[in-house]
Amino acid sequence: MPIRHCIVHLIDKKPDGSPAVLHARDTELGASQAIENLLADLNESYNAKQGKAWGLFHEESTAFPFSGWLKAYLDDNQDFTAFSRQAVEHLQKLMEESNLSAGGHVLFAHYQQGMTEYLAIALLHHSEGVAVTESLDVTPAKHLDLGQLHLAARINISEWRNNANSKQYISFIKGKNGKKVSEYFRDFIGCQEGVDGPGETRTLLKAFSDFVESEDLPEESAREKTKALVDYASSQAKQGEPMTLQELSGLIDEERPQAFYEHIRNKDYGLSPEIPPDKRTLNQFRRFTGRAEGLSISFESHLLGSKIEYDEAQDCLIIRHLPTQLTDQLKRRKD
Repeated sequence: MPIRHCIVHLIDKKPDGSPAVLHARDTELGASQAIENLLADLNESYNAKQGKAWGLFHEESTAFPFSGWLKAYLDDNQDFTAFSRQAVEHLQKLMEESNLSAGGHVLFAHYQQGMTEYLAIALLHHSEGVAVTESLDVTPAKHLDLGQLHLAARINISEWRNNANSKQYISFIKGKNGKKVSEYFRDFIGCQEGVDGPGETRTLLKAFSDFVESEDLPEESAREKTKALVDYASSQAKQGEPMTLQELSGLIDEERPQAFYEHIRNKDYGLSPEIPPDKRTLNQFRRFTGRAEGLSISFESHLLGSKIEYDEAQDCLIIRHLPTQLTDQLKRRKD
């Protein structure tokens, strides 16, 4: 992961309305294994974070100046240190206006993965701990607590610069239940939501369920295709990358790699070609299966409460909207 530029500033502020004090670095951080490890751990923590949103920049304005500063830096009109200083001063101002917010170390990192350039911005906090010195004394110690990552964003610079139609080149931690404490950080980036990750993931899973039903697949085949979808989506989520519908289609059916993709296009689900996977939605998607004495039942968990109800007291399932093929067989049997 080549790191092009990296710097850390400190905003000292307590969430009590007191003024925020900025302690800014004058130079970039030099290349080191510690910086490599920090960025790798940050990415791992960020990718695992649930509740992220995906979007794009607002039009550049006095209210949302960040994209203009980033463009000036990328166009070599100012260096990385000056860009980060300008940005962190703006963040300090917004933080002062948000009495809910506490300060911390602000990391800016411009790096590359494969052929893609990214800018990561994160507000980092410390946890208290202890350490053992070389003389075997026990001493208090602080360490960065990346598990408590609440304010962070990642900008796909390559997509922003090369794909004018993209609406998901920025990802950011949205905050649980839309907490106002994270709104000022989103406004600092100047970001608006462009893609509903959870909604698109739910629609994709609905399209997959419809596809499995329309293909009338054997249970084992349905399980294999479900596993292929969930494994791919989980892998992309772990890497912080979107799901590509055509790539997913090929994984679901290697013999007919376009089958699922054509199903989505023909049924007009309104899905984007690339979908940011929502881990919480994926975790709820699994199949319930049971077989005994000539009876075989299998269905996806998201159908509980809609098409299927479970009555625990009576030990029975209530199934609505039976598959047409099953209904026809039952009618023929009745006749």
